[in-house]
Amino acid sequence: MTDPRDPAERLSALEADNARLRRLLDEAGLPDSLRHGMRNTMAMLRTVMHRSAESAADVESYVAHLDGRFGAIMRVQAATDAFGDADLHTLISDELMFHLAREGEQATLAGPRVRLRPKTAQVLALALHELTSNAVEHGSLALPQGRIRATWRVNLEVEPPVLSLAWAETGGSGITAPCRRGFGTDVLTEMLAYELGAAVDLHFAPDGLRCAIRVPLTARIGRHVAEDPETAWDGDSR
Repeated sequence: MTDPRDPAERLSALEADNARLRRLLDEAGLPDSLRHGMRNTMAMLRTVMHRSAESAADVESYVAHLDGRFGAIMRVQAATDAFGDADLHTLISDELMFHLAREGEQATLAGPRVRLRPKTAQVLALALHELTSNAVEHGSLALPQGRIRATWRVNLEVEPPVLSLAWAETGGSGITAPCRRGFGTDVLTEMLAYELGAAVDLHFAPDGLRCAIRVPLTARIGRHVAEDPETAWDGDSR
């Protein structure tokens, strides 16, 4: 009998489940747009499953990290199913809250309203999950005084507009770059570039990680939502 915790067996079972789900979608007569969205989500889950297995140190860490990554993707899937797209501020605050980092306490968020297309939201949610998980396990959120500030802006003076997101951790101690390249680094440096055309800068400062992400805000990525300056989000925890 094979070990039920064996990663190869888990991968095989998940792949079989994905194949069955694809057949069910094809047979259910669902609208093309819904089938397309589900296929994109399954493709993302499959990529995460395989890449997580490649970088996992042991079965326990593989299962724990895979569960967290799947959860981040599925939370976004639920939001985009309900509203058609996702709000960037909500995307960040929900991921922080999932890791018990409360906005207005350990986290500060500030930026204009930006709505993201479903696939963009999934990729960014995965990147934010990796940033937050790293902060909890190894970075500033591992310490009581640790803080995170996430700010973003949209440059409307260029075509296409550019969304710039800055993630800054403070309050950490002795932060250094990892000794080996893991899945989180791949998400930030490869997946964001491939899926969104993003440019990413990572800097491991002694008190915490700094990450700058710049994404061309084309129609397939998302849109900036103009709003009254008096009601624009400024980082207060109202």
